[in-house]
Amino acid sequence: QLQLVASGGGLVQPGGSLRLSCAASGFTLDSYYIGLFRQAPGKEREGVACISRSGGRTFYADSVKGRFTISRDNAKNTVYLQMNSLKSEDTAIYLCAATRADGSICQALWYGYWGQGTQVTVSS
Repeated sequence: QLQLVASGGGLVQPGGSLRLSCAASGFTLDSYYIGLFRQAPGKEREGVACISRSGGRTFYADSVKGRFTISRDNAKNTVYLQMNSLKSEDTAIYLCAATRADGSICQALWYGYWGQGTQVTVSS
C-alpha cells in the first residue's frame, strides 16, 4: 500500500527554521515527482516546492524562493524541505504528494498520491 508521511512540523518563531521530511512506504520514490504543498485555513492548496525523480530539477513558489530548499534521498525513500527565514504567512498544514507523470508544474491537480499533513505554525 502506497503511503506518504510528512513530519517535522511544529511551532517556530518568525525568522526560524524547520526541516520537513516526506517518507514513502509501499513504493520507491525514485519513479515519482514529489511535491510539498500547503493549505492554510480559507485558502486554496498551494504548491510550495516540487522535485524531479532524480532530484536534478526543482521548482518553487515565488513566495518561498531563496528561503526553502527541497531535496531528496532516494536511498532513504525520503524527500526533505528545509525552510529558513520563516514568516507568519508560512503557517499552514504541509502535505507531500507524488506523481508518476511530469510534476514540474507544481500544482496539486497534477499529483495523484497524497499523504497526511504536518502543521507548521510561525508565531512569536
